[in-house]
Amino acid sequence: MLVGLTKIPTLRDLYKASVLRAVELSKTRAQPKAPLLDRVSLYQGDITTLEVDAIVNAANRSLLGGSGVDGAIHAASGPGLLNECRKLNGCDTGDAKITKGYNLPSENVIHTVGPVYSSANADVQARLLQSCYRTSLQLAAQNSLKHIAFPSISTGIYGYPIEDATHIALDTVRQFLDSSHADKLERVVFVVWSDDDKEVYEDLIPVYFPKPSEYEDVQPLKSVV
Repeated sequence: MLVGLTKIPTLRDLYKASVLRAVELSKTRAQPKAPLLDRVSLYQGDITTLEVDAIVNAANRSLLGGSGVDGAIHAASGPGLLNECRKLNGCDTGDAKITKGYNLPSENVIHTVGPVYSSANADVQARLLQSCYRTSLQLAAQNSLKHIAFPSISTGIYGYPIEDATHIALDTVRQFLDSSHADKLERVVFVVWSDDDKEVYEDLIPVYFPKPSEYEDVQPLKSVV
């Protein structure tokens, strides 16, 4: 079943449904900004079913497919994606490259290579993971894409702790949406598969996208779908 943006709840929707709960201001890491509640979503399900301008593939350095999200995206897109990826000469860790979506409902795939986690150099891994999200967002903006959907990068077989990775994902996206480069990007979707990962995102989203005190008086943005 294909999933369009109208079926993906925004943070505004999740606050109204009490799925997200406001945290004390002292625990937040960014200022409340009501318009961002309409530009960010959390969705639990299959990223390959989303009808958006781009989904992000948590790829390996070869870009030729693998397991987990990577394998699912290649399987759903068909051979055209693999053929195009063969021409890209791989991708460095922390970088991103864009292809067409082929048989996917998303028009494009942004492939990014996350770090393999090691506690011995956690600071380096954190910078590389941050770069995955930042370069993917930059590619979306450079290609005039309006929507981008992220899986939880590096938290599968690459072993990145889900809570640490989620802090990085939310912080990097929030910084990007606060920048001048984000004008054309209308929706960022965080996609999770498991209930455990969903709970981590629900706990941490209010830290980076707080509920404004004037929330009830703020009118939602017009739909872009």
